[in-house]
Amino acid sequence: MQHFRVALVGCGRISLNHVQAIGRIDGLSLVACCDSDPARAKSVAEPLGIPWFTSYEKMLADVECDVVAIATPSGLHPAQGVIAARAGKHVVTEKPMAISLKAADELLHACDDAHVQLFVVKQNRLNEPVRMLKRAVDRGRFGRLYMANCTVRWARPQEYYDQAPWRGTWEFDGGAFMNQASHYVDLIQWVVGPVDRVMAKTATLARKIETEDSGVAILKFRSGALGVIEVTMLAYPRNMEGSITLLGETGSVKIGGTAVNKVEYWQFADADSDDEKARAFDSNPPNVYGHGHEGYYRNVLAVLRGDATADTDGRAGRKSLELILGIYESAKTGCEVPLPLKA
Repeated sequence: MQHFRVALVGCGRISLNHVQAIGRIDGLSLVACCDSDPARAKSVAEPLGIPWFTSYEKMLADVECDVVAIATPSGLHPAQGVIAARAGKHVVTEKPMAISLKAADELLHACDDAHVQLFVVKQNRLNEPVRMLKRAVDRGRFGRLYMANCTVRWARPQEYYDQAPWRGTWEFDGGAFMNQASHYVDLIQWVVGPVDRVMAKTATLARKIETEDSGVAILKFRSGALGVIEVTMLAYPRNMEGSITLLGETGSVKIGGTAVNKVEYWQFADADSDDEKARAFDSNPPNVYGHGHEGYYRNVLAVLRGDATADTDGRAGRKSLELILGIYESAKTGCEVPLPLKA
């Protein structure tokens, strides 16, 4: 069985999920890591006995690898992905893949031109309750869908933003929709279907940052269903909820908890084998990142071996980015914004 070597760039808050996931999978190995902060890079590398770098380019030049995993600030993802692709490496990038469609398309085209795979991490799609919800929609268990809601009520104190100068900036991060709620924007359009138009309001109510700490978006789906995304980083005193709720003519479901891992409501007119399974998912993961990175990397390995298609490739990652940018455009202009966005 073919084995793939992974080099990681970015050793911050989310990197541990990548390190642990790669370490659990036969067929993948972490061979190097890189971070602009030498202490962070060293803290990841030393327990694993792998080399660490503070220069991304030097890591790529000195270390033989097949895949580059990018877990740096969002604004750096596309440029670093392009460098990896041009070096012939497959690319795994954290969400969002970019903070502009132009940069996202540059990354897509670079990977296409180099004939390498581009994966965008959307691990919440792999939560079993979310997978059961998607199956229920695909099987028509809801009948006609009426309403869809995503709620992200999390706590990010000022200290969180002060820990790194890129956080809460337009150049490198984006706000609550682009960063913390990115997975939920992805889920609602993946589960319910394409969005036809969006109307949104955002605000910076309490944090000293460039971007928004709170916002709401009203969605009109192509199917005719209506939706709402509510996001805030101002929940007190801790993370309260990360949920998706669907209401249809023959079914109602809420997947909640802090990271869409907990079945809070599951009712359908007709019985199905998933109904009993749903009762088992009534607990929360240890943090808002959930358990999905290992499953995501298992799909990456299967794709690279030619045994599967990507759960979320670059074009899937672009779809959720486009909806986020539509939300921002509406909030900026005060107007309803049709999708897809004009180039």
